[in-house]
Amino acid sequence: MAEPTITVEVVHACAQHIRRSRVSLPDGSTAMQAVVAAGFLPSLPAEVAEPLRLGIFSCRIDADHVLRDGDRVEIYRPLTLDPMASRRRRAGQG
Repeated sequence: MAEPTITVEVVHACAQHIRRSRVSLPDGSTAMQAVVAAGFLPSLPAEVAEPLRLGIFSCRIDADHVLRDGDRVEIYRPLTLDPMASRRRRAGQG
């Protein structure tokens, strides 16, 4: 009997483009295994890869989070602007 598999999508959005990859993994695979299977890890910029920030449908997860069929693993990049500083700047203009 064949081992049960799941299909997940791995997504990384940078400033210039969005990379997507759909991968099939054994049931019980982790988010990190999905990122490795998608082949994104070697091409990620250092500020994204260390530390690796992941999520599923906009909810933060750890790299060892066990995935379910149909999950979308998102690779987050660091914020370029502090949200509090941005809010203060807008409040001062207003």
